[in-house]
Amino acid sequence: MRVLLSTIGSRGDVEPLVALALRIREGGGEALVCVPPDFREWIAGLGIPVTTVGPSVRPSAKPARPANVSPLARRRMIEGTVAAQFERIPEAAAGCDLLVGCGAMQIAAPSVAEMLGIGYVHVHYCPISLPSPHHAPPPLAWDADRTAGFAQQWADDARRWNQHWGPALNEQRKAAGLAAVDDVRSHVFTDRPWLAADPLLGPWPGPDDPAVTQTGAWIRPGDATLPPEVETFLQGGEPPIYFGLGSTPTAGPGTGDAMLAAARTAGRRAIVAQGWAGLPIRAAGPDCLVVGEVDHRALFPRVAAAVHHGGAGTTTAAARAGVPQLVIPQRYDQDYWAGRVTALDIGAAHPAGRPLTKESLTAALQVALGSGAAAEALSPQIRTDGAAVAAERLLAVA
Repeated sequence: MRVLLSTIGSRGDVEPLVALALRIREGGGEALVCVPPDFREWIAGLGIPVTTVGPSVRPSAKPARPANVSPLARRRMIEGTVAAQFERIPEAAAGCDLLVGCGAMQIAAPSVAEMLGIGYVHVHYCPISLPSPHHAPPPLAWDADRTAGFAQQWADDARRWNQHWGPALNEQRKAAGLAAVDDVRSHVFTDRPWLAADPLLGPWPGPDDPAVTQTGAWIRPGDATLPPEVETFLQGGEPPIYFGLGSTPTAGPGTGDAMLAAARTAGRRAIVAQGWAGLPIRAAGPDCLVVGEVDHRALFPRVAAAVHHGGAGTTTAAARAGVPQLVIPQRYDQDYWAGRVTALDIGAAHPAGRPLTKESLTAALQVALGSGAAAEALSPQIRTDGAAVAAERLLAVA
């Protein structure tokens, strides 16, 4: 069986696809991926065929981006995104038996599957990105009335999907000889979406709902290693505190130094991952190691706490490692994961919208460090077989 796995997003969107691709290969199938060009070299190095789509997504982490995008710029971005998907995904899916689209931005993927006459599965990594009467839609860049009831918010969300994505999608579908779509969100999400999130950490609010298949989080199999300089630093003292915001734009030029000051106040060393935004560190010393991308599977079990942005993958990795977390939510689903960390008492959350200062981080970090026992107790309950479960289900379609 030949399966195309497609997504557009950051490392947190792509890493689960790689985990699933490796599991499909272990199960005797063939997996290909279609992702932004930022990840071509890494994935090709794993022996997985790669097709790239769209521009680099790394610039999205830069804090200098304007807060408000003009309607014209948004329309051009949408048209370009949809056109690029209709151009590249069919190339990648040629000869495939199944197409798996991950994330809300897979606007063209179900149409491509329809064009090619192959099966389609749509996947999300967080419960709140799927419609439910139990929660509101995740906050997006466009205006939304967050005071309305959940049903009204989801209805408004569906209307915005049609307004923003409908014209570009239907223009491409018409060119491909396909009928127009009048409910874009339902078309993209399908009536049987999958949820690749741990059922304890990110449970679907309707566990008996047959319309949503929850597989567990997709975690890459195999051993993880660390660069020599990280190993040397870890062996040189007590477990440090990890700080990293992934692909999330930094909250300000002093964020890195505020993190380092909070670690020092707690009497801890620090490892700071600069991330795509290049988190600046001006007060680094021998008690601080500044790194680029580091495999969380290898690093997190060896730190005293993980301070991060609240991405689905990072939250799951820290929970699996059994270390307390401090979540600094910035956008989309990150408030949800911050809420789950606090609800499970495995860490704390920095107050949303508040500036990141030495004082605010120190206070929140103190709370998080007090959750060590609960985090350690929860760790064995985090499932590690999500990608294997998903691969088995996909291969059974053949």
